[in-house]
Amino acid sequence: MGSVADLELAGVRKAFADTVALDGVTLDIAEGEFFTLVGPSGCGKTTTLRTIAGLESPTEGTVRFGGADVAGVPTEERDVGIVFQNYALFPHMSVRENVAYGLKFADPPDGQSVDERVTDLLDLVDLSGMGDREPDQLSGGQQQRVALARALAPAPDVLLLDEPMSALDARLRETLRRQVKRIQTELGVTTVYVTHDQAEALAISDRLAVMSDGAVEQVGTPREVYERPATEFVASFVGENNLFRGEVVGRDGDGTAVSVDGTEFRIDDGSGDRPGGANDRLTFCVRPEDLRVGADANRFEVAVDTAEFLGETTRYYAEWGDRTVVFRTPDAHDGDALSLGFDPGDARVL
Repeated sequence: MGSVADLELAGVRKAFADTVALDGVTLDIAEGEFFTLVGPSGCGKTTTLRTIAGLESPTEGTVRFGGADVAGVPTEERDVGIVFQNYALFPHMSVRENVAYGLKFADPPDGQSVDERVTDLLDLVDLSGMGDREPDQLSGGQQQRVALARALAPAPDVLLLDEPMSALDARLRETLRRQVKRIQTELGVTTVYVTHDQAEALAISDRLAVMSDGAVEQVGTPREVYERPATEFVASFVGENNLFRGEVVGRDGDGTAVSVDGTEFRIDDGSGDRPGGANDRLTFCVRPEDLRVGADANRFEVAVDTAEFLGETTRYYAEWGDRTVVFRTPDAHDGDALSLGFDPGDARVL
């Protein structure tokens, strides 16, 4: 991965009449990186992708490829390949013709002929021997791979993928995302991927940006974003989480003491800079897998409401006062009254 950003967005704002779709989006995406934009519907991730592609022009801010401002450069001259949510295959063309269409505005790389390039790409996406079929003779997953091959045909500098797997069933999505990641790694193409699926974003990305209301909430590796969410939105959106809001009642070498509805918890998120002084409000989160039955530290009593068997684990929803907490464990627990706890180091201050 290059140390100099291959793709940059600096203070990008996009307004449609009175609606602000993007509000100061700044991103640095390195050469060869698999970078994902993740967030709920309407958060601005697709508008960000379309702005990179040149399908939208920013109201303010700059988009740069390799350090060069691409304002006014049309999509076909930006050296990008795009895979849309609906694949946009031509039904009257064969698979080979659809892939070859990706070379309409560019010559094949490395002096290849069009036929050689198409053959190589069909082999890359595991569709060898299917070149003469028409799109309606293919499964959804096969159509997605045709669209990917077409986008890769001119060997673009940047590959843009807009929720390409949202119409597929869960098992097929898992298979195809591994294929997409393999192909991206093999080619080393800088890739920007849009999805609303947090699990998909965590599984496939080198880094990801979590977006909300047209702004970037946090950028980091999947592990960083999951284990150290920067905001309440990130903590709640990326995976399950339990949020606790309380008041700081003390600090010492072992961490911070926080009173939540009369129950005192000790937390130490490892930041070194312990947040908050006495009587300050503080919010922290604890992942469901970090709440443990019968733990010695930070114990509190809950009443189990429902349980969902998930195979390797069981997800429990339990009532604690007027709130619901979620915990996951591989063990089965009978009865409705349990003692939960968590290690102070498993709490993350927001």
